[in-house]
Amino acid sequence: MLIDQNLSNFSDIAVQTAFVIYAIALFISLVYYGRMQGVIDARRAAAAKKAESKQAVLAGGSAYAPEDDAALADATPADTSDSVFHADEARVREEKADKLGGMTQMLIWLGIVLHVTAIVLRGLATHRFPFGNLYEYVLMVTAGVLIVANIAMQRKEWRTLWPWMLTPILALMFYGSTKLYAESAPVVPALQSHWLPIHVTVVSLGASIGIISGIASLLSMLRVWQPKGKEHGFFGTVAKPLPSAKKLDQLAYRLGIVTLPTLGLGIVLGAIWAESAWGRFWGWDPKETVSFATWILYAAYLHARATPSWRKFSPWINIAATSLMIFNLFFINMVVSGLHSYAGLN
Repeated sequence: MLIDQNLSNFSDIAVQTAFVIYAIALFISLVYYGRMQGVIDARRAAAAKKAESKQAVLAGGSAYAPEDDAALADATPADTSDSVFHADEARVREEKADKLGGMTQMLIWLGIVLHVTAIVLRGLATHRFPFGNLYEYVLMVTAGVLIVANIAMQRKEWRTLWPWMLTPILALMFYGSTKLYAESAPVVPALQSHWLPIHVTVVSLGASIGIISGIASLLSMLRVWQPKGKEHGFFGTVAKPLPSAKKLDQLAYRLGIVTLPTLGLGIVLGAIWAESAWGRFWGWDPKETVSFATWILYAAYLHARATPSWRKFSPWINIAATSLMIFNLFFINMVVSGLHSYAGLN
């Protein structure tokens, strides 16, 4: 079937436009990240001044009681002025930062619309599901990561994660659009099956969720090293706007719970397709082997996360699972020869 080159060109333009919008969103999110550092500093200064004022009111007293707040307000206006100033400053800074956070979120949604449009146009141009080569798969995974992240991180407290999400996604999109790009063309005969959209869609969804889970685990490890209120040095400054290690770990765990069965279903669907195409369910092909090893690591992560004695090691296992999944995406597809070598780079 003939390729519609006009639709293919529009798809490429949509990808490039989405990339530019994501880049702008990254810049704004970095400004927001820096502003939130100032908000946190102002909050902590206000809390410290308030604590000092209470200590001044209670000097000579035996214990703090709720009614002492009234005494604090009436008796020591000079002592509380700094506290009020810092609280007001924190509130003003937060309001300004929230506008940037909202802009980031809207830009990302706009980029997602163009991103998904590019995928649809690619499919219409080739008259097939756009999963025929590694370039198209990267487009699908990066779109999936941003859609899942935008749904999972609706609350304001998660907006500081956007620089950490957008940076690897932009790197993937840039690499995919330059080094992995393949002209619109029909898929090879081995991929001309109704199992292609089913199997690849499920696997790419599992990969998208797993990438976010791995990033959350990585940031939780940073937060364990730099706990809230005890940050120090350069990495402390970097970690300051992030949510607590507990919240990041919970996010990683909840996404990991979804990643395991999704990837497992993708492997099962792939096995069914393999039996139909090659006459066997499993053959320890490099892609199959590494995919199964990745699934085992995610199962180990969930088990370690639920076991008190292993819980502190669970983020490392999750990071290893994500790393192996990315290794499977690039090295196995591009370097190792096997039955799954359909990257479309030749």
